[in-house]
Amino acid sequence: MKKLVLIFTIAISSMGFSQETAAKKAGPPEGNALVGDFYGGNVSAKTEKKAITATQLEKKLKKAKKVENVAVKGKVTDVCDKKGCWLTVETENNEKFFVKMKDYGFFVPVALKGKNVVLEGNAETKVISVDEQKHYAEDAKKSQAEIDAITKPQEEIRFVASGIKVVN
Repeated sequence: MKKLVLIFTIAISSMGFSQETAAKKAGPPEGNALVGDFYGGNVSAKTEKKAITATQLEKKLKKAKKVENVAVKGKVTDVCDKKGCWLTVETENNEKFFVKMKDYGFFVPVALKGKNVVLEGNAETKVISVDEQKHYAEDAKKSQAEIDAITKPQEEIRFVASGIKVVN
């Protein structure tokens, strides 16, 4: 009986660990990121119509370090290959800003790269540490030379999205 209990315990433990490993290996969600698809909370048509450009967002952030409940339209230039947990959006003047998902609550497919989106959420200007910059550069599979070139903190726009919708 003791051997049976031991075997059962080992079997259950093995299944638990294998599921945990599978969950850690999970990548970004599948999907083609087609027009009309949304991730996180739904972005309404009303919100989509009132979306501002990334350049307008930059101007607002020069007046106030944080802007809440804002909708911004832009083009996705990069998505985290590991989980789809962050993305970058290009502004009209070819600069980029960083987007994270609210409460790490949803992820996006890598197919979102190159697509136009409306982001709904909060934006702020933050100083990003060298370590954090290097972490995201590694996630983006930048070269070691590019990672090593990061040597000082940088001020940038950070957007926390509660919803993302693919648009034309």
